[in-house]
Amino acid sequence: MADAEVIPIGSGGRPGRGSGHRTTPSAAARALAGPDARKKQRRRPREAEKADEPRPTTDHSAAAEGVPDVDGPDSSGLDVGGLGGLDFGRLERAVRDLFGDDGEQRVAQWLAFLRRRLTGEYELDEFGYDSDLTDQVLLPMLRPMVEKWFRVEVRGIENIPSDGSALIVANHSGTMPLDGLVTQVVVADHTGRPLRTLAADLVFQTPFVGELSRKGGATLANNDDAERLLRQGNLVGVWPEGFKGLGKPFAERYKLQRFGRGGFVSAAMRTGVPIVPCSIVGAEEIYPLVGNIASLARLLGVPYIPITPFFPLLGPLGLIPLPSKWLIEFGEPIRTDDFADGAADDPMLVFNVTDQVRETIQQTLYTLLMQRRSVFF
Repeated sequence: MADAEVIPIGSGGRPGRGSGHRTTPSAAARALAGPDARKKQRRRPREAEKADEPRPTTDHSAAAEGVPDVDGPDSSGLDVGGLGGLDFGRLERAVRDLFGDDGEQRVAQWLAFLRRRLTGEYELDEFGYDSDLTDQVLLPMLRPMVEKWFRVEVRGIENIPSDGSALIVANHSGTMPLDGLVTQVVVADHTGRPLRTLAADLVFQTPFVGELSRKGGATLANNDDAERLLRQGNLVGVWPEGFKGLGKPFAERYKLQRFGRGGFVSAAMRTGVPIVPCSIVGAEEIYPLVGNIASLARLLGVPYIPITPFFPLLGPLGLIPLPSKWLIEFGEPIRTDDFADGAADDPMLVFNVTDQVRETIQQTLYTLLMQRRSVFF
């Protein structure tokens, strides 16, 4: 038997009889196949052309790892190259509109601050002062009130030393101790130095307020703590009138009360630091004190329960301070390093210097009141 002729599969074979060597179906075969087959036959040349076109190469290593093509949208339709359609230009503009031209830097500082808080990479000094929290949270929270609400005008800032210790002594008023907070912001913003404040016992006995005050730089108003802070080279702030000045009636506004026994003067003398008088106009009008619920104050163990034109009549709304215009002036320093050793133990000398500081602040208050155009402008 002769060897059979082998015809390769898919080659189309050898044209049969009557084919005339044609490789396309005859008319009869096309008629039997129906119209669908004829349409497919007509589309075959275009499909063949597409098959002949070179296909783009694919990075199979990236595809195998499931990494989408970063130059175009992925299967979800998101532009992966823009991180899900995120417009960084628009985001940058939003950050600048919200935080100003230095918005990017401020956001970076906030992120660094959060990282430090989460990892515990911050320090407290021996008094509990948290400089990181104060600079990043507490002062920025108070700054809009100082700049926009009270519109504080500062004078004589050059009288605060750029380095070394000084004791800043100010008048106290306003029913609530906002003048101390405002002074802290003013000193920090104009000198770049923190102001460590001396506060009354009641502040540290109040839940949450006491802890927050210590983190913000306050410590107990006694000579030992004041001298330790001054010897460390700090700026220290004190309000010698205490609650007598803070809670005086509105009719006695801008009339200074007694400055205690002059403990702040003896602390300055023992450490040889200058005393900088500070006069504050504007705080008297934020909560005009027209009355006091004395019986309730004694029951609660507080100096007074204030009655103002809006509190307690308007409830919590009455706690919003009135937007008075503030003027703060720092006077020329009063030197204490010229006194002889042991001068701090001389009560008459301490009283005379205390009275000198008090009179300087009182006269400056009268001058500022004459220069202020109105209470709110």
